[in-house]
Amino acid sequence: MPSRNRTSTSNSGGRSTRNLAGWSALTVAVGAVLALQAAQPPAVGAAPARGAVGRTGASGALQVSVGACPTTGGLCTTARRTALLDGRTGPLDLTRTDSGPLDLALRGPGRFTDVTVTDHEGHRIAGAVSPDGSHWTSTAPLPADGRYTARVAVERADGGRHLLHRARLALRTPAAPEGDRLGVELGPGEGTYGVGQPLTAELSHPVPATDTEARRTVERALHVSSEPRVEGAWHWVSPTTLHYRPRAYWPAHATVRVRAALDGVRVTDHLYGGPTEPLTLRTGDRIEAVTDVAQHTLTVYRDGRAVRSIPVTTGKAGYRTRGGIKVVLGKEATVRMRGDSIGIARGSGDFYDLKVRWATRVTWSGEYLHAAPWSLDSQGSENVSHGCTGMSTDDAAWFFDTVREGDLVRVVNGYGEEMTPFDNGFGDWNLSWPEWREGSALGPAVAGTGTAEGALRPAL
Repeated sequence: MPSRNRTSTSNSGGRSTRNLAGWSALTVAVGAVLALQAAQPPAVGAAPARGAVGRTGASGALQVSVGACPTTGGLCTTARRTALLDGRTGPLDLTRTDSGPLDLALRGPGRFTDVTVTDHEGHRIAGAVSPDGSHWTSTAPLPADGRYTARVAVERADGGRHLLHRARLALRTPAAPEGDRLGVELGPGEGTYGVGQPLTAELSHPVPATDTEARRTVERALHVSSEPRVEGAWHWVSPTTLHYRPRAYWPAHATVRVRAALDGVRVTDHLYGGPTEPLTLRTGDRIEAVTDVAQHTLTVYRDGRAVRSIPVTTGKAGYRTRGGIKVVLGKEATVRMRGDSIGIARGSGDFYDLKVRWATRVTWSGEYLHAAPWSLDSQGSENVSHGCTGMSTDDAAWFFDTVREGDLVRVVNGYGEEMTPFDNGFGDWNLSWPEWREGSALGPAVAGTGTAEGALRPAL
């Protein structure tokens, strides 16, 4: 099982009272059993001490429930889903039919002042107390068949005094039922990539857009971190595919880690998450190639500095080169290109059948930057290709050796249609950041893992 998020939200108030009387031992099994052992009351005639659990003296019952009761007013009356913090005992069945994060809800007067949840290995589970102190909610769902410990502190006022109740909750989530599992294949794979490389998550089962809660569950469990930290978000491309990109490009020489904490998590009534292999990749120099169609030049930038300007030819009328931002998909030292692959009939004056050297691919449909020795006279002056960017053999070999998968190719001042975001390669960067976040099931509030860098584009 992937390791849990180790951060938690905690308030230090009242920690010095840990050794005082009044600890309640509260055992909670999500999908199993909850029991409460009575706290010992203070000695007869003794004044209640701060930090003691008062069975009497404070008005109103005090309860803790586990994601089972309505949030509006009153005590929780759902049977077997709540425990009184007044010394009463009794087994309580806390079977959960909902998915989503763990929610500890305080019922009655008082507020949570400290909540810490850890798994059986002592790793802290991320979560937060609500502003009014009535709830603690985990950042992500808890996987099935797991054991957890929650330590809570609750403060309540009574006639000018502040009483502190403490409880320890032992949680065990039920085992996932037998059946198929939702698998996730993370991409692009181990290795070093350019700063424009999106991350991908391919699901073994579709999660339709109509099931927003299932999509939230999946997305919450897909964790991305990078050094240096950047702001980023997932985007649902289809029911089986998600892409992740930062707000701007990845930093150069960054380390990016991706993991899925879905193992055992309930996604739908009949589907639970399965195990996923984590992924670590790195980025190299920031390489961006800018093709100016009107000027017939390709300028290559390394870390913002122009290192080479190459005369090129791009797509002629009827075969215009796509505009916008593309990502290098791969490189082929030799590739056979035929006109019928893009709908040009054999026997037509436009038909071609060529072995092409030093071909760098930027779309799945067959757009490359490659050697075109047959068009040397046009390179730097006119556009005569069928959509690819052609250059001399020496320049194409240098470009081939300079770029890597994930590097950026930007086409400006052209006449072709814009590169589409997802159906012909990685056109992810052609969406604005607000447009990108609209594709997240978690909404605009999900703003990745840190402070965004600048646009990282050279001035032309």
